[in-house]
Amino acid sequence: MAKVSFNNKNALFFPSLKASVEEYFQTNNLRKTGNFQLYLKTIVLVPAAVLLYVSLLVFPFHAVAGIALSALLGFVLACIGFNVMHDACHGSYSTKGWVNDTLGLTLNALGGNAFIWKQKHNIIHHTYTNVDGIDDDIAKSPIMRQCSTQTWVPMHRIQHIYVVLVYGISSFAWVFIMDFVKYLSRKVYKTPLQNMKMADHLVFWGSKVLYVAFYIALPIWVVGVQSWLIGFISMHLVMGFTLAIVFQLAHVVEETSFEVVGEDDMVIENEWAIHQIKTTANFAPEDKVVSWFVGGLNYQVEHHLFPRISHVHYPALSKIVESKCKEFGLQYNSMPTMMSAVKSHFRFMRMLGMKPVAATA
Repeated sequence: MAKVSFNNKNALFFPSLKASVEEYFQTNNLRKTGNFQLYLKTIVLVPAAVLLYVSLLVFPFHAVAGIALSALLGFVLACIGFNVMHDACHGSYSTKGWVNDTLGLTLNALGGNAFIWKQKHNIIHHTYTNVDGIDDDIAKSPIMRQCSTQTWVPMHRIQHIYVVLVYGISSFAWVFIMDFVKYLSRKVYKTPLQNMKMADHLVFWGSKVLYVAFYIALPIWVVGVQSWLIGFISMHLVMGFTLAIVFQLAHVVEETSFEVVGEDDMVIENEWAIHQIKTTANFAPEDKVVSWFVGGLNYQVEHHLFPRISHVHYPALSKIVESKCKEFGLQYNSMPTMMSAVKSHFRFMRMLGMKPVAATA
């Protein structure tokens, strides 16, 4: 694979920004990790998921109520991913490593794998954001065409319609297919997977077995195959769509830019921090309800610049980042509402689905 690096000549933006952010934390005597706001989310969301799960097994709900509660469980699980797992796997939940490692395993409880996700997300995605050929998050071709450098096929004409279903089944594919593809191939897309210790292998297989036991075997035994299947599908459709759409709004919208890696080594025009500014977008920054549920991922610009700072600090940091962007003449991508971001994403997907002039299909 070609080597990709960043042009760090005259890289003044990030040092200046970092100094201002450091000053903010020192002046306000704050830790960069989570605080009571984050702990409260954990106290609310994790027990809520357990309560919903147990209730669905214990109480004889009407079919409609059962579907609704299963869908709600999927939404709550996605919110645990946004609020608890995400900070923990980035090491920003707590100053204590064991706390981050333990809560990072909430991803395994959702069916994923923290070890693989950390390399896929923390290392690859956060370094080579929107770089076609490296970033696994936009490597969904030919099912979806997420940037103009990807191959076009005729079915992309309606991708802005069928991606809703693709997003819905994405968590199912993640749990039962993609994790195993990465594990067995020892690759995250084109990047070799880091060596796994014996403990990592045991956690991978052990958590997958527990997932099957708690999400499939036990429910079938208690409520029967039909009720389980309907509930399981409902849960995954909502969880998958919720997880997918939030992350799509951060990078695959009209406002963001993309790079492509070819066969030869390349140097991205900008320094790493400016690359993050250009390839990332915020949405609904003033909507406290959205911010609470998505774990501050609507402040994606701040998250990409400071991934080891907890999301509870992003609203304050966003003012510093926006000010620095103005100072250095950089466009600060931020959409006022979640709906405006959703519209931008689907317009962009529709545009990418149009037949390129050079396409022959």
